[in-house]
Amino acid sequence: MASRRLPVLLAPLLVALAGCTAPPPEAGQGHTGGGEANLHLPDLGAATFFGGAINGVALLMIGLVVCVGGLAFGLSSYMQLRRLPVHQAMREVSELIYTTCKAYLIQQGRFLMILWAFIASVIFVYFKFLAGSGWGQVFIILAFSLIGMAGSYGIAWYGIRVNTFANGRTSFAALRGRPYPLHQIPLRAGMSVGMVLISIELLMMLVIMLFLPAQIAGSCFIGFAIGESLGASALRIAGGIFTKIADVGSDLMKIVFKIKEDDARNPGVIADCTGDNAGDSVGPSADGFETYGVTGVALVTFIMLAIPPSEAVLQASLLVWIFFIRAVMVVASGASYAVNAALTKRRYEDAAEMDFEAPLTWLVWITSVVSIVLTFVTSALLIPDLGDGTTWWKLSLIISCGTLAGALIPELVKVFTSVKSRHTQEVVKSANSGGASLDILSGLVAGNFSSYWLGMAIVGLMAIGFAVSTVLGFGDDMKAPAVFAFGLVAFGFLGMGPVTIAVDSYGPVTDNAQSVYELSTIEEVPGITTNIERDFSFTPDWDRAKGLLEENDGAGNTFKATAKPVLIGTAVVGATTMIFSIIMGLTGGLEHGVEMLSLLHAPFLLGLIAGGAVIYWFTGASIQAVTTGSFRAVEFIKDNIKLDDNATRASAEDSRRVVEICTVYAQKGMFNIFLGVFFATLAFAFAEPFFFIGYLVSIALFGLYQAIFMANAGGAWDNAKKIVEVDLAAKGTDLHDASIVGDTVGDPYKDTSSVALNPVIKFTTLFGLLAVELAVSLTAGGHGVLVGALSVVFLIASAVFVWRSFYAMRIDAPMLTADDFTDASRL
Repeated sequence: MASRRLPVLLAPLLVALAGCTAPPPEAGQGHTGGGEANLHLPDLGAATFFGGAINGVALLMIGLVVCVGGLAFGLSSYMQLRRLPVHQAMREVSELIYTTCKAYLIQQGRFLMILWAFIASVIFVYFKFLAGSGWGQVFIILAFSLIGMAGSYGIAWYGIRVNTFANGRTSFAALRGRPYPLHQIPLRAGMSVGMVLISIELLMMLVIMLFLPAQIAGSCFIGFAIGESLGASALRIAGGIFTKIADVGSDLMKIVFKIKEDDARNPGVIADCTGDNAGDSVGPSADGFETYGVTGVALVTFIMLAIPPSEAVLQASLLVWIFFIRAVMVVASGASYAVNAALTKRRYEDAAEMDFEAPLTWLVWITSVVSIVLTFVTSALLIPDLGDGTTWWKLSLIISCGTLAGALIPELVKVFTSVKSRHTQEVVKSANSGGASLDILSGLVAGNFSSYWLGMAIVGLMAIGFAVSTVLGFGDDMKAPAVFAFGLVAFGFLGMGPVTIAVDSYGPVTDNAQSVYELSTIEEVPGITTNIERDFSFTPDWDRAKGLLEENDGAGNTFKATAKPVLIGTAVVGATTMIFSIIMGLTGGLEHGVEMLSLLHAPFLLGLIAGGAVIYWFTGASIQAVTTGSFRAVEFIKDNIKLDDNATRASAEDSRRVVEICTVYAQKGMFNIFLGVFFATLAFAFAEPFFFIGYLVSIALFGLYQAIFMANAGGAWDNAKKIVEVDLAAKGTDLHDASIVGDTVGDPYKDTSSVALNPVIKFTTLFGLLAVELAVSLTAGGHGVLVGALSVVFLIASAVFVWRSFYAMRIDAPMLTADDFTDASRL
């Protein structure tokens, strides 16, 4: 096909590789060895639109232009941020934070390659020796797994660079005493990350579809998805552990030594700032990149499996429609941001007071409405005659359920986590009367209630998709239309991806801005007021600046919380589509064995039970890593903090040592957790295929509610502390101490365990595609005994790492005795 011609230098290599892949399946053949990797894309040029005026390839070329435009938007925002004014004292702190972030990411990059070796070995054995794939196909899958992992890693790096530019600029802007710049700078940084992230992800997928031979596209997609899922899982888990070790260790010093927030003498503060980026910037960036890509791969796979090869034009039409809608939604996000920015500027540019949450809420809703309208308009123009002529609006309606969820879920989250929330205020009231104990109990109540309301909202929106796909229907050409509907709901969740990432990235910038202000000790610089008046032409308002930074941090906390359920919801809904791929392979295209997907089939029921066990272990293991690391960090800080009158800030060496402690325990915890998940996936896939399907369904459902509960309980504790500090001005009181304790419980809840469940669910499901096919292939080849034996071996290996995740991570200190409390010097 002319439109698939490659650049002259690349064509011979890729054609040679394509010739090494397995032959295409015959029409109606079903699932073959190699599974999704052997799916061949249809001729996208065969799909025509606008009455035949333009074909699918030309339309997707327009999508490439949109991606380039999105990248230009993101990079221009980056340059604008870089040119904003900032005092040297604040710039130095920002660059120190970036330097430590950079060192952390370099170490994580090396560690990722070790983890990739485990995945690559399974890929190699399965595709080369069991699926009978040629060397070319194996090489392509391994190469694209590295590309996918590099994508997650690269966008994480970009995120911290943008955020560490923005944090110092936001801190300096606060000195003017006006709230508007404090909103504008973090949001511009977030939109830069969001647009670059989505544009690169979409660009990579379009390149695979447009410029690589159709017969290797399946291999590219599956390798790419596994790689980005691995990268996101590792960065999310390690980042979540790192940030909360630093955060808890730093926060507890406020109680122990009665020092202020982000006191420059505290050597844990730099690690805390690094952690804000490692956990709240690196993690979400990699997670968002992976979520967007894996959901796209899941939908491509579904279309190729659920629609017979004889309907190649229908396959091509749906593929082109989905990816063009994705490009349109990038435009929708950019346009909505521009409109919202203009409205916000007109209302708040000269205002003395500002509700920092309000413009973020407007942005989310404007983007949602614009995206829904453009979805219907685009579908009506592209596929008006698809099916019986009504399919276009049915598909649009289902996608819009997900797009609406992207705005509705944040509103529900705010009910439980905002500083204005009655649940959050209840936490403060409880802490005032009952101390840390009632503070913690009220936060647990908020998390549990939120799980009910968010769960019901997700069920309701998915039920609409189910009703449209089955009651109204798409026609007779698609198997399991309800599963396709669920995939489209997940697709809709991500439609406003740049904005979802932007409001999430707002949080780490506002958090760091407050820290940069304190760490710079700018108020103590001799002649600083005169210096700023001379060099920047304004008089700094010191007291007003600190108040605005704290208020803005509360808004950042809220909107960090809103993005978490959107991503976990996408993971669960999208996992449904990926699980369908496994079911299609095991049942020969739903032709046999469907009765095994029932509670009457005991292995399926046992799989449902096993999934819950793994979710609860994962939660405990990730918090254990934070607990042990925090113990070590607190121990070091207490021994080395210098609070005498001559000390103004902690030494660089002490700060570096705290960062090292956080990094060591983050990697130890991640290694145990990742290998526990890795071997559990192999063990359960080898145990029995339908047991494994039950297991995948279970981890998705248990993971959904565990993540929502923990994220929103943590958000309530976090903003309860913010109410005490800002609204009540009660720092240093017993109430403040109680709220700090609640926040330190919530830290690993919301920023370690809950957020890491999203990539873990997707990684397990994606890697499970290979693992279960590996087991089925071996069994079909007469090696059933070997499969059973390997299942036991893998289960033992998993249990070893489960054991290590606690017993090898315990606090290494002697147990206390009564004597410790009779010696006054030890109190």
